[in-house]
Amino acid sequence: MFTTYGFPLEMTCELAKERGIEVDEIGCKEEFRKHVEVSKKGADRTFKGGLADTKEETTKLHTATHLLLAALRKVLKNDKINQRGSNITAERLRFDFNFDRKVTDEELKKVEDLVNDTIKKGLEVKKEVMSLKDAKKSGATGIFEEKYGDTVSVYTIGDFSKELCGGPHVKNTKELGRFKIVKEEAIAAGVRRIRAVLE
Repeated sequence: MFTTYGFPLEMTCELAKERGIEVDEIGCKEEFRKHVEVSKKGADRTFKGGLADTKEETTKLHTATHLLLAALRKVLKNDKINQRGSNITAERLRFDFNFDRKVTDEELKKVEDLVNDTIKKGLEVKKEVMSLKDAKKSGATGIFEEKYGDTVSVYTIGDFSKELCGGPHVKNTKELGRFKIVKEEAIAAGVRRIRAVLE
């Protein structure tokens, strides 16, 4: 089955139908197959974790996505929220996650405030290499259905976040600056997208 940004093509076509857009399902799937092939050709220019590069600003925003995920789970009181895709450049982060409704402005403000409060605490970002089994036992979160090697990297940010991750990170949250959410929207059935920046 072809996928885009962590969810099946059928979900993308389904979202169009839900919005009252007439959909040629076969044509829709064929167009997405073409899109996937084009994306694959550029995959060698994309770093792990959806990073465009390993510049300092990109690394900061990558670390901020870990804080964002943890904050979403806490504010929305839902530990089953997971990353469904991400794209991070030196200018902004784009973070997709599973959730079945619009996040309210009040909730987004709480998420933003919680991330900023965590940044101000100056928490150490600690990397540990361990077996996948030990990572699960330690309480690390991640998409465990993905294929991993014998060992994985687990990044812990104070007592706020603990995730499997292969990308670069800052050493301390105080390096991040101010986190600001600029947009939240639906991109597929049950999948939301947040765009954010660091100022």
